[in-house]
Amino acid sequence: MTTLLRAPRQCASWYWDLDEIVPPGMESALKVASHAVTVLKQFDLLTPVSLEYNWYVLYSGFTGVRSSLYGFTSLDDPALPKKLLASRPSGFPKAQISEVSVVGSGTWFDGAGEARVEPQVVDLSVTTDPFGPSVTVSVHHDIWSWFDFSGRPHPEVHSRNAPRLADALRALESALGMEAETGEATYFGSAVGYSVSTPDADDDGMGPNLTRKL
Repeated sequence: MTTLLRAPRQCASWYWDLDEIVPPGMESALKVASHAVTVLKQFDLLTPVSLEYNWYVLYSGFTGVRSSLYGFTSLDDPALPKKLLASRPSGFPKAQISEVSVVGSGTWFDGAGEARVEPQVVDLSVTTDPFGPSVTVSVHHDIWSWFDFSGRPHPEVHSRNAPRLADALRALESALGMEAETGEATYFGSAVGYSVSTPDADDDGMGPNLTRKL
């Protein structure tokens, strides 16, 4: 059951462009995703449930079709790429997969220190382009921020969750063999180092109220 408000765009994101380290192809991309999931699971941030992926046609662009695969075995299963491609939409016989998102649940801690499980606490995606994969980790909840979405400070929530995310990102850097780059800023925040940015507080100690765009 969802208990947290989720922003429609990321509060922060980090990415690794592995085109000079990892060979291109679906199999390589899924192996990279498998390594990333192993790290995130160690921090109870992502237990996979399904894969979601977009289809595109070379020189034509995206088809607008998004597929899902549930009950897969392992991301590094040699049979998985063929299984994904077997779900190609019949209306686009030349379509290829552009990106695979690993969808699952993770654990976060409330202000009292109680562990709670939430869908998509962390989002993970990997591209399958011909130049080599890139990995993106993004977050869409206010549990990583000093302020909640309404602008109220929640230091107990922040201190129980933000350090875990930072440790996981450092561990991902080690596993992937390169430092993370920060993604673009959105209305809901941006990445600063291994953290979510903290906006300036007003005279009452409150941050911006972002709920009108949730």
